[in-house]
Amino acid sequence: MKHIEKLEKPKRKPTPVTSLLCSHLILSSNSLSLNSIVQNEMNTGELLSIEPLELNFPFELKKQISCSLQLSNKTDSYVAFKVKTTNPKKYCVRPNTGIVMPRSTCDVMVTMQAQKEAPPDMQCKDKFLLQSVKTNDGASPKDISADMFNKEAGHVVEECKLRVVYVSPPQPPSPVPEGSEEGSSPRGSISENGILNGSDFTEVARGFTERPEALEKSAEARAHISRLTEEKNNAIQQNSKLRQELELLKREGSKNRGGVSFVFIILIGLLGIIMGYLLKKT
Repeated sequence: MKHIEKLEKPKRKPTPVTSLLCSHLILSSNSLSLNSIVQNEMNTGELLSIEPLELNFPFELKKQISCSLQLSNKTDSYVAFKVKTTNPKKYCVRPNTGIVMPRSTCDVMVTMQAQKEAPPDMQCKDKFLLQSVKTNDGASPKDISADMFNKEAGHVVEECKLRVVYVSPPQPPSPVPEGSEEGSSPRGSISENGILNGSDFTEVARGFTERPEALEKSAEARAHISRLTEEKNNAIQQNSKLRQELELLKREGSKNRGGVSFVFIILIGLLGIIMGYLLKKT
């Protein structure tokens, strides 16, 4: 791709005072304003119609930004064009030269390189110049030369100046909070005065509804613990009674000096059964 030619700023020549006065009289007698005339001529040239006349860039730091131009050929001739800018290192134009065929259009993409700093007041002084000239029928971009756009060589060159405008980038849509759609209740929150609202109130109510179930389970656990405690106490009492009876039997046996009685053996067996039952319970 060819480099974009740098657009030189024209030097103003001193104008005689008499010429300025004559120009002022002529413009004041015209019903149309000067701005509307210039705008109309720039947008509806004899060769190419350019849309838009301003290069609008949604400016963002450290980001490449592009905008497009549409060139419309309103004639029955082949038209060659060239794009120049006052700051060629900052912009990339594709294509910067080309051919627009009769009664057709051509899109030109202008890309601004990523910028590290924002200009003061978001004002840009860069300018673009689009030159157009009639060329031979069937011409291609390879046939374009710099001499084609040389006015001094006698070529009729049409020129259109374009300015660069920085605009604010489009703001992303704000996220819609849950429950804000139509037909749904707003999401609850705790207000400044400490009153519960919305879902907070629902959660509290749910806690109250779930509380009886927890209380019921707790009551069952306490009842089961109390039963176990009562059975343990009964077993301890029976064990103490058996020990007392065993002591009595021992005393009687020592008095009688006889062998182990049958009743003593039965008591020993019962004691073992009760102790085994208690061990299984615990």
